[in-house]
Amino acid sequence: MTTTPPRKSRKRPKKTKHGKILGANSGERPQLQERKRIAASVFYPANPAPPDILDHMAYDGLTPQQIYDDIWKVLNNPIHIPIGYTFFVDFVEKSGASSLDEQGRKEYARIFVPHWPSVLVIHQALDKVNQGVAFGEAATWLINQPPFQNRKSMTAAALRNVWLKVYKRKVDNFETDSEIGLRLNLLRERSDALKPKDSVQKKAFELRKQRRAAANKISRLESKLKELNNPAAAPSPNKLNKPSTKGAKKNTPSDSVDTPSDTPSDTPSDNVSPPKRTRPAAKEIIFEPNPGPQTEFLAAPEREVLYGGAAGGGKSYGLLADPMRYFGHKQFNGLILRRTNDELRELVWKSQEMYPRAYQGAKWQEKKSQWVFPSGARLWMTYLEREEDVLRYQGQAFSYIGFDELTQHPTPFAWNYMRSRLRTTASDLPIYMRATSNPGGPGHQWVKRMFIDPAPANKAFPATDIDTGKVLVYPESHARSGRPLFYRRFIPATLRDNPYLYEEGSYEANLLSLPEMQKRQLLEGDWAIAEGAAFKEFRPSLHVIAPFEIPHTWRRFRSCDFGYSSYSAVHWYAIDPAYETLYVYRELYVGQHTAKELARAILQAEDGENISYGVLDSSCWHNRGQIGPSIAEEMISMGCRWRPSDRTNGARVAGRNRLHELLKVDDTTDAPKILFFNTCRQIIADLPVIPTDPKGTDDIDPRFASDHSYDSIRYGIMSRPRGSSPFDDWGGENSKMGAKTSWVPASIRFGY
Repeated sequence: MTTTPPRKSRKRPKKTKHGKILGANSGERPQLQERKRIAASVFYPANPAPPDILDHMAYDGLTPQQIYDDIWKVLNNPIHIPIGYTFFVDFVEKSGASSLDEQGRKEYARIFVPHWPSVLVIHQALDKVNQGVAFGEAATWLINQPPFQNRKSMTAAALRNVWLKVYKRKVDNFETDSEIGLRLNLLRERSDALKPKDSVQKKAFELRKQRRAAANKISRLESKLKELNNPAAAPSPNKLNKPSTKGAKKNTPSDSVDTPSDTPSDTPSDNVSPPKRTRPAAKEIIFEPNPGPQTEFLAAPEREVLYGGAAGGGKSYGLLADPMRYFGHKQFNGLILRRTNDELRELVWKSQEMYPRAYQGAKWQEKKSQWVFPSGARLWMTYLEREEDVLRYQGQAFSYIGFDELTQHPTPFAWNYMRSRLRTTASDLPIYMRATSNPGGPGHQWVKRMFIDPAPANKAFPATDIDTGKVLVYPESHARSGRPLFYRRFIPATLRDNPYLYEEGSYEANLLSLPEMQKRQLLEGDWAIAEGAAFKEFRPSLHVIAPFEIPHTWRRFRSCDFGYSSYSAVHWYAIDPAYETLYVYRELYVGQHTAKELARAILQAEDGENISYGVLDSSCWHNRGQIGPSIAEEMISMGCRWRPSDRTNGARVAGRNRLHELLKVDDTTDAPKILFFNTCRQIIADLPVIPTDPKGTDDIDPRFASDHSYDSIRYGIMSRPRGSSPFDDWGGENSKMGAKTSWVPASIRFGY
């Protein structure tokens, strides 16, 4: 009895949507069995990349060789091409090797020919992600570019996978405060939160997956059934012979008007084209965010975000629109707060214009002051006037909490307490706290310390304690020991970011008529101003700049205000010899450091720099009854050399007057004489809020406790700093004349 041999499986190889596989010189796909026999080989780019594209890729830290070896390396599977790249794959005989292997089969080398415009566009999209743009927004931008306009399948998840693949080599090497490192940590945390934790959640996840698949199948069957029941709407048999009308202009009413035809009346009816199918009416757009800050606010992934700045920036609409994406989730329970019910009234009116149109069946319950949606989701809009009112929310859980006009709360107690109410049991429902506010108000200072001072605007940062400035991290006993608890972000907005209000003009005119301080707060969104501020000239937009590489020829020096139980403040300066402008380029602000510990930290920070001199609080030389070394002597013994500051009568007033002069805009250069790098966070936070003396003297308020950074700056600017001079090296070791001269300064103390 003979048996029929089993039939060999002839699986059709999977098609790739990222490139085409062509046979050697024939244009035909090789057989799957033959492709499996192809030996592993090196990928050679058939055409070299243009230099500008390789330079662009070098921004990601990849050399051209790493690009060839890593990004385009797909090992033995030639159809697994990275998404977003267009490749043409050809199979030719392996160069430098025999054309037959041991079993008599041809060996092939795979040559990838990249489409360089596509490569450049995908890296531009990755750059946008690195700059903080959401993956969804970057993916939308990508599919609208010429190389990808026919690739409508590019989603936020697909772009996220590309971004993670490109930066996979850097994940473990990123510093926690880098922008990419923060984004990776956030993605990792969100991914961990969405993963099923136990067997019950895994089973629920699988059931939801099956339910979605069944719903999709039912939808397809209903569409087919509708076509069968409506033959007039079915596609014409001649449809395949017609050119594609995809992307054609939408039909207008004039298209349906009968017009005289040039066709004779006896034309056979078979040649008459079928009636055009009308497209469904376009969906109504309920809300579309303005480009810029409002879009960034809605896409922000950080746990706590402040959307603040000038009046009229679209903050209230952004706060109402932000939770709308979760109104379809039955477990969503949101909360939006104002300080009083009267202040809440306008938000309620705006929500009544938006929510019923976006979610049919949404109901506003006046007595309970809450929205109820068909899915079961709820949004409570209520007040929190006094600190005791937080007890109204004790024992309740919210997945979304929003504060409108946060600075109306004089202390951070309400914000911190409501954070304890932020929780959810749904793995697919994230938790967020959002706030909007203008500068000013009773809570201006604590809001500024929490959201504005720790980092530049639009940059995510680990949450810090507003009193000590320390990053909030998990304890050592926790599985996430040392990692930040969560991240915060400040997104500024101005009236210009709301084109509907700005172009009208009358509201801007109202703001321009306000007094100077209120105009800076409400029109410019300036947080660096407070009532009774001593240095009203200081503006971050004018006096704070991005860091740059300082030329080695510029003179550098430092200043220090020492403190152990409080804080020690150290600042480094560079002098522009052309305009004698002072650049404060580094800051060290630490507490609980002894003299020797502080000296070691200073020497480590300035390692390799040529520091001309240092100015230290002269009280550090005082021996108050002890016979041991003073604070200054201990620091000098470590190699950190200083000279005493001026603490004579009137030195504080003279220092304040000198700082006023430096902060003013020079008429010749149209720029101030002192500038701060944006990394000097403490002095940038202190200068706008230092109060003037209420007694009317020319000094600052002596009761102001956080004056350490101010005192350090005062010591530095009163040391008579000057730029490099050709007289400095006359007669010295660096003299080009080779002999000493008789020139000496008239005063050793003043240097001239």
